[in-house]
Amino acid sequence: MKNTLIDRSKTALVVIDLQKGIVGRQTAPYASDIVVKNTAALAEVFRKNGMPVFLVRVAPSPDGKDALRPIADAPMQAQTPPPDWADVVPEVGPKPGDFVITKHQWGAFYGTELDLEFRRRGIATIVMCGIATNIGVESTARFAYEYGYNQIFAEDAMSAMSLEEHMFTITKIFPRIGLVRKTKEILTDLLHD
Repeated sequence: MKNTLIDRSKTALVVIDLQKGIVGRQTAPYASDIVVKNTAALAEVFRKNGMPVFLVRVAPSPDGKDALRPIADAPMQAQTPPPDWADVVPEVGPKPGDFVITKHQWGAFYGTELDLEFRRRGIATIVMCGIATNIGVESTARFAYEYGYNQIFAEDAMSAMSLEEHMFTITKIFPRIGLVRKTKEILTDLLHD
């Protein structure tokens, strides 16, 4: 991979919202099963190389007080998600040694221990994937950029609710704050010394 030197001792995989309640949604440009398959491949190679895997899931608190409030004109859908809604899909994990981070907002840094866990482990670079490209992944990526982390975005290991949303983030936002690569390119880099 040109312009990418992955230091295995300082790089972590960050998986955003690949949980049962989200992967069932229709996504574009990649179906969620493709995103899960590519993410699982990345996670497997990270684990084999002794590199940390952070599985981020979103879950409301029991009283719902931490939920983002929609704008006044947006309809509010009061519903109780099924008990397994926030469970990470089994194809991805968690596996022994993985870190599970529970967030309550779009981004994985706000109100969580993610930054602290990275700093304790000397993480300087994160490889990002998940659903949705322009919501959870992008919100997390913006924070990561502000915190000074290097980022690699696995473009075909993420997807959005529409092609337009995905492409805008992939072509306009992510190139400003990191490197956009295909899963195969990242795997090739990790599998060869």
